[in-house]
Amino acid sequence: MTPRLEQEFRYDQDWQHSGNGANLVNFDGGKGLELIPSTSNEILINLPPFEDRSVKKPADGQGDWQFLVIKQRFVSANEQSGNYILSGFLGFQAPTGSAAFTNHSWMINPTLAAGKGWGDFDIQATVGAQLPFSHQDVIGTAIVTNLTFQDHIGRYFWPELEVNDTYWSGGERSGKNQVLLTPGVVLGRFQLTPDTKGILGLGYQVAVSPKLIRSPALTPTYQNAWILSLRSAF
Repeated sequence: MTPRLEQEFRYDQDWQHSGNGANLVNFDGGKGLELIPSTSNEILINLPPFEDRSVKKPADGQGDWQFLVIKQRFVSANEQSGNYILSGFLGFQAPTGSAAFTNHSWMINPTLAAGKGWGDFDIQATVGAQLPFSHQDVIGTAIVTNLTFQDHIGRYFWPELEVNDTYWSGGERSGKNQVLLTPGVVLGRFQLTPDTKGILGLGYQVAVSPKLIRSPALTPTYQNAWILSLRSAF
């Protein structure tokens, strides 16, 4: 998630492939409506994700729902004054998923996000925790760190590289971590109507550590994924 405040409707979808051969399509990705009610905060009202797993243990149904995220911008400066930003998030997730896709626990997700720009190049970073209210002995606490390097070429072309790290403290995956690299590109903002602009993002995510996923209990998430993001800013 970006530390910038944005007002848009967002739809994400990804196609994941696990080391055990299973494929998972995540429709919507838990995104939705992002509104800026004041000059320094944002409210994200997300839609529930829908997941479809095939090849191994086929199942489909709703995933757990991060229905609300509150974003607060703490400090920021324009390009002439330093070109930086620092924001905080607090997300709330309900265990509304079907039997195949729920962790059976309410969760909160506090996150700190920062960004710094140098002309057309910028770096954005987030660090957050996924904190379950129950079943901690199974779920544990996930510490999620993201670092994004992004450039701006021409009017509409934004190539980027993301580095994602997830570390588990406690639970079945305690002491494990996974690093994912995501090269991608964002295209936009294209004028759709006098009041709206369109944005398209596409990336390919691949696990670099650990390289082989043999068991979900031993190695955390998935091997690789295609990621699509569609946004209408207004």
